[in-house]
Amino acid sequence: MSLPAPNHPCWQKLATGALNRLKTQHLGTQLLSKRIERSTDPMDVKVKEIQAFFAKWERALPAEVAQLAAL
Repeated sequence: MSLPAPNHPCWQKLATGALNRLKTQHLGTQLLSKRIERSTDPMDVKVKEIQAFFAKWERALPAEVAQLAAL
């Protein structure tokens, strides 16, 4: 499965709290979730960080990538 398009609404949802609902055992994803939750960065910065993370780790996180569009 491939990543949703950069303009897909799932990225905004992830940046506004849906990242906590992602079912994962991957430590890096869990740490990203906590960092985004506590961040005071603007929404577009959070979205870009999440997109970059999943672009980098797409092959290692197929279960998590499959959940993205459903959030």
